Amino acid sequence: MSYEAGPYRVSRTLLARSDFRTACETRDFRTAFRLMKKYDGASQNRIASPVEGLSQSRVSRIMQGEDHIARLSLIERIADALRIPGAYFQLAARPWEAADEAGDVDSRPPAARPAEPGGRVSPPPPGSSAAITAAEPVGASRGTRAGPDPGGLVVEEDRAELRYEDGMYVAHQRRLVLNTGVEPVTRYLMRISVDRFPGDQERAARLYRSNPLRWEELQLSAHCGDERMSWQVKTDWDALKEVWLLFENNRGRFPLYPGESAWIEYSYRVGEEKWGPWFQRAVRVPTSFLSVVLDFPAEVDPVVWGMETSMTADAFPFRTAIARTDDAKRRVFTWSTNNPPLHARYRLEWNFRAVASSRDPADRTVARPSGQMAAAGIVQVGDPSLHQPARSFELPVEAEDARRVVAELSSAMERVSALHTFGKGMGIAAPQIGINRAAAIVRSADGDILTLLNPRVIESVPESDEQYEGCLSFFDVRGIVPRSLELHVEHTDTSGRRHITVYRQGLARLVAHEIDHLHGRLYTDRMRPGVVPIPVEQYRGTGSSWTYNP
Repeated sequence: MSYEAGPYRVSRTLLARSDFRTACETRDFRTAFRLMKKYDGASQNRIASPVEGLSQSRVSRIMQGEDHIARLSLIERIADALRIPGAYFQLAARPWEAADEAGDVDSRPPAARPAEPGGRVSPPPPGSSAAITAAEPVGASRGTRAGPDPGGLVVEEDRAELRYEDGMYVAHQRRLVLNTGVEPVTRYLMRISVDRFPGDQERAARLYRSNPLRWEELQLSAHCGDERMSWQVKTDWDALKEVWLLFENNRGRFPLYPGESAWIEYSYRVGEEKWGPWFQRAVRVPTSFLSVVLDFPAEVDPVVWGMETSMTADAFPFRTAIARTDDAKRRVFTWSTNNPPLHARYRLEWNFRAVASSRDPADRTVARPSGQMAAAGIVQVGDPSLHQPARSFELPVEAEDARRVVAELSSAMERVSALHTFGKGMGIAAPQIGINRAAAIVRSADGDILTLLNPRVIESVPESDEQYEGCLSFFDVRGIVPRSLELHVEHTDTSGRRHITVYRQGLARLVAHEIDHLHGRLYTDRMRPGVVPIPVEQYRGTGSSWTYNP
């Protein structure tokens, strides 16, 4: 057994075991974690600590059979952090893998599920699961080959539309796929994965355990050109469904032969009580054109923003603007890009700033600021995670993890910015979105974004002042806090290089506030004895900047 120091990585010995591969393929994390403990000597904490959003307590519950992992994004983070090849989870090769990323070839004819008249596919027995979408092809081989299939499917056009109306989200996907391989393609994998509460995985897990997404709710239908496509269930979990779309139906088979292209279309629906305020597109196969349309009622006053992440860059806003068109009843947002890089992720998020007039007036209560922040995924005071020191990144080894955390922080900042005007600037630290890592982002009053990885104050001037501060984790109050007027902060970039930056006045206050979070401290810990926060209703500085003498 291995008891090495540093972040845990699954050993080559364990990766070679057939029982471990089987556990990963079936996504049986109870067995997988137990095997890590048995053969690698990995404790629950060692398994959890490298994985963003996975706590030791949850690993314990999973190993006891009281919980399971359904979110595709968390499965991908486990694969990346513990260095488990993507193929073990039937995913595409992970970006860190040196192995060739050619797709597997499946020579077995899949068992078809018959389609009903009218193009709908008969649902499987009631199960559980829940919506990011992605797809990957699997070719059908007529014989055994010694090497991987050269080429494969490419997506010439990927067009997604999401429409919200009367409490229901309806997703419609259209992809023009081209077979560039040497074998006919007989099935196509689609995924549906939802997260009602981004940034609060425990809350989402409780929701889907008690009220899982069910097949009959999805009303999944699929076509290839004019032909209905039968389908076969691959994964049936509370927060994740995977389905093989088959190039066949009860009238016959229609494989996609080399050199041929075809439009694949499918649609499904999910109620708002299970769908979260986001829609993500992941580029898993070479794609020439990608577009997304979000169609919302104008009466809910929707606002939409987007963030892009890749394996070679930090999270940043979409390179091109999201277009908006309005009519009397609908507000439509459209965004597209050409030749998106492989493994890029494009995440659109939104906020409904008004309550739709069709809702029950009795439900139109204005949430307290803290309630709004909690709904946006911000961890609230009382959660012990806010008082735990954050774990530093080992850079550049954990550069990918750092980029992912910064992307999550950027998305959270966009959600929060839609709820409140931050005239003084703002910041969010990773522990505030449930991630115990030493990362924070700060937006200055002028709109500049600062990224802080492993920051620490190495020097401060004795001169200080006192100003009111707010905290997203208890946003109902404001407190007057003494802070140094100048800080010298050492921080690290993703390449591992260290930098020292000097921050002054308001920016120094913002940075100090976030660094405190990374040390498990709140601004109330710095208030003078006998001074207590005041209700936000009594505070008169909302929306204005701090004032300083020239």
